[in-house]
Amino acid sequence: MVLRKDCFFSTPVSFPISPSEVTFSHDPWFCRLSVVRRSQQCHGLRRGFSKSMACSVENCDMGSGVVHPATDAYAGEAVEALKAGKVIAVPTDTLYGFACDACSLEAINRIYEIKGRRHTSPLAICVGDVSDITRFAVTDHLPHGLLDSLLPGPVTVVLKRGESSVLEQSLNPGLDSIGVRVPDCNFIRTIARASETALALTSANLSGQPSSLSTKDFENLWEHCAFVYDGGLIPSSRAGSTVVDLTTPQRYRILRPGSAKEETVAILEKHSFVETVTS
Repeated sequence: MVLRKDCFFSTPVSFPISPSEVTFSHDPWFCRLSVVRRSQQCHGLRRGFSKSMACSVENCDMGSGVVHPATDAYAGEAVEALKAGKVIAVPTDTLYGFACDACSLEAINRIYEIKGRRHTSPLAICVGDVSDITRFAVTDHLPHGLLDSLLPGPVTVVLKRGESSVLEQSLNPGLDSIGVRVPDCNFIRTIARASETALALTSANLSGQPSSLSTKDFENLWEHCAFVYDGGLIPSSRAGSTVVDLTTPQRYRILRPGSAKEETVAILEKHSFVETVTS
């Protein structure tokens, strides 16, 4: 079963994109990760980027909210900003979002400040490839091939963090689980790979406000970002990504139906997973 794939355009286009607000009900990983469908083809980025295109910390005007297209030409610049502990705004296969180094306490606190968000509301992380997930979460209990069937795509998998996780302990304190995404979007995956870390990811908006479908939607917050990367607009259904708890062996719990529930459940049941139903 193939999940719906969303992508961004390497140059701005005339229709709507945007990552997600992670807000919660009784379950901390009941997220509002808006996901959109894209019938258009994705423009891929090269896995690497030219050093000449990378912007050094000294030469970059970080924190001024400069807007650039979400293309490989600016991937190096984005990586330098992340390594410097800055917050950037990026498109994903869901919504526009704020991203930072998930292992940087300073950067994590900065995201909460920008959004006016309580520290009790957890952040999800994004990694470049499925194979990177083991650095940050426990996957030993999952059948071979399951994560590769679910990701990349509009699914957030909730896993145990584990004692060997290299995540900053201040990220979601008090929780032993972490929501993980591998978006089907080359720009954010490229910078995550080059950063060699996980990116903390949340929607580019003030907490409690509507998610952003374009960079214009959060223009009032540009000044708080080192850079804003424009991937065009997204025709969003606002259904959100499917959030699924996979912390228990051979059991799954849908925390948010989202836009890919049927595909996700089909994949899980193919791997003999049984749903945990809560009253």
